[in-house]
Order: sequence, then C-alpha cells, then structure tokens
Amino acid sequence: MHTSALVLFSGGQDSATCLAWALDRFGHVETIGFDYGQRHAVELACRTSFLQSLRQRYPAWSDKLGDDHLLDMTLLGQISDTALTQAKAIEFEKSGLPNTFVPGRNLLFFTFAAALAYRRGLSVLVGGMCETDYSGYPDCRDDTLKSLQVTLGLGLDARMVLETPLMWLDKAATWRLAEQLGGKALVDLIVEQTHTCYLGDRSRLHAWGYGCGECPACELRRLGFAAYAKRPADPR
Repeated sequence: MHTSALVLFSGGQDSATCLAWALDRFGHVETIGFDYGQRHAVELACRTSFLQSLRQRYPAWSDKLGDDHLLDMTLLGQISDTALTQAKAIEFEKSGLPNTFVPGRNLLFFTFAAALAYRRGLSVLVGGMCETDYSGYPDCRDDTLKSLQVTLGLGLDARMVLETPLMWLDKAATWRLAEQLGGKALVDLIVEQTHTCYLGDRSRLHAWGYGCGECPACELRRLGFAAYAKRPADPR
C-alpha cells in the first residue's frame, strides 16, 4: 500500500541511517531538510555531499532516490532562545530539559513535511527520533509522534504514516543498523560525511566522525561507536 516515503534528512548520523532504511524498503524516496537558523548549519552542506556520495556508491538506491527539498524555517530560530539557535553554553533548564531543546521543532518539521508529501503523493514520513539515547525531548517520544500521525491524517484527510526506525535503538544499535543496511562502506560514509555535533565543529575528525568531542551529541555518538566497535553487526 505504501510504496513511497519522504525522509526528514538533517545531514546527521541518525537521519542518514533512516534514509538508508527507507531506501531499503520503499520504491521511491525523497528527502527534506530544514534551515531553522541552527548553530550547526554545516549539517546543511553535509546533506548535499552525503546524497551525492550515496548515489555514486549505491546505484540500486540511486535509482530509488528522488528529489531533495530544503525549506527555509529561519522564523523558528528567530523565536527560539536555545543553545541550538543562539551562541550560549549548553546547560539544563529548570524544567529538567537541556537548553538544546527547540520547542515545537519536530512538530513543525513533520507538519511541513506532511504538507509537501501530500502534494507529491508520498504517504510515509520517516524521522530519526529516538526515545532510547536522547536528551528527554518531549517531541521525540513515541507517544507524541503516534498522536501527531493521527492529527496529520485527520487534518489532511489522507492516510499518513510516521515511521521512526530508531525509536527503540541506542546509538550502538544505530551504527549496527547502518552496517546491516549498507555494509562497512555506509558506516564509513556516515563517519566522514554526516554531522551531528551541536557546535558545528568540522575541524576534528574522530573514529566516530567530526565534532567537538564534548557536547552531548558528540558524547552519545562517541560512546555508541565504541560499543558498536566491540560488537559490530552480524553479517547478513
């Protein structure tokens, strides 16, 4: 029934893995990214280079990979006061959430993605949200996204499926999934050409990828890669 998908592709590790997951399952896949004034805007450049390399290295996937869309959502950055949209230290707020939480971000991303998908005849939206290794963001929770799926379907009067293949995976399992989908070559591509560091640091390359090595995103990626390296994916 569902043969086409739109992947929320930021240029980071998780969304790159989700893109491979979608290409492995659907006959036609398009991608969407968002410029919301993020400090780590370097991820937007990584999107382009990763897509180009993916097409070159995986011809079978290239045949399925359709248009890429980049939306200007800088208004979100203008109304946000967070460590992802402002030059401020990363810390926890009184609410218990880190100040890297951008209120409404994923809700808006999926809503705009659904509007685009509706126009282009795509019925599946794929996102890299995760409730296992995450910072407690309420818009990453499974319950939030299941509720949003219902709301989008009602609001568009069209069946819209939200897929979150990483929801119950930790970072080590996410690395293993990438290897299962595309082999060691995909793992290397994710290391070299994606970006996950909150500070946008592309000056230092580690075994797990580029980043400052100190922010919460880098810490999660580093620990996950170390665990994955000890026990890589089982061969298919």
